[in-house]
Amino acid sequence: MATTKTKKNKEVVEEVKKVKSHPMLKAPRITEKSAKAAERGVYTFNVTNNANKNEIKKAIKLVYGVSAERVAMTTIAKKTVTRRGITSVKQGGKKAVVHLKKGDKITFA
Repeated sequence: MATTKTKKNKEVVEEVKKVKSHPMLKAPRITEKSAKAAERGVYTFNVTNNANKNEIKKAIKLVYGVSAERVAMTTIAKKTVTRRGITSVKQGGKKAVVHLKKGDKITFA
């Protein structure tokens, strides 16, 4: 009996992973600034480099079930970092700032 429960739990976890992921959305960008903006219905996500605004709107609707009113895209530049005398490069990327319709919210589990 324990095996069937475990199997069912694993299936449920897999279903949640499928629902809460999308190839265009890498992860929510959690910072102080984005946390304050989330109170106003503005959420920030790290996205793939080839993503565009329309794809992000569709992905937000599909994954979180809320409508995006507006999307702003920003390219993040590469940065040179020195740690303990070793110089390396932090890879840049792209972020999307998503403005939701009034009353809509996203919760991150």
